[in-house]
Amino acid sequence: QVQLVESGGGLVQAGESLTLSCAASASEITFSINAIDFAWYRQVPGKQRELVASKGSGGSTNYADSVKGRFAISVYNVKNDLITVYLRMNSLKPEDTATYYCKADVRSKFTHTTNAFWGQGAQVTVSS
Repeated sequence: QVQLVESGGGLVQAGESLTLSCAASASEITFSINAIDFAWYRQVPGKQRELVASKGSGGSTNYADSVKGRFAISVYNVKNDLITVYLRMNSLKPEDTATYYCKADVRSKFTHTTNAFWGQGAQVTVSS
């Protein structure tokens, strides 16, 4: 079980920057026996949730074409039972307005089964 709590959303003007944080907490054994991939998704009303950025347990990153060169995902092991995932968003555009969600895919190193966990979401609004 992984708990995810996002923070850092808000209202900004076009061209400004914002950083979202996701505190991922779990037991020490959860983090030690599982491989965890983290990702940020976003969703606007009436549309499907879309992948914004991801970082695999091996360090590889992936970005949606619409945010490449503007957004950056980073993952920091704060302590044995806490990991913080950031999404740095630069040169924000009105079309970046959405609710942003943090996701953790927890993959057992022994059984190779994967469980997905989601945060509650953080609203980002970019005015023109």
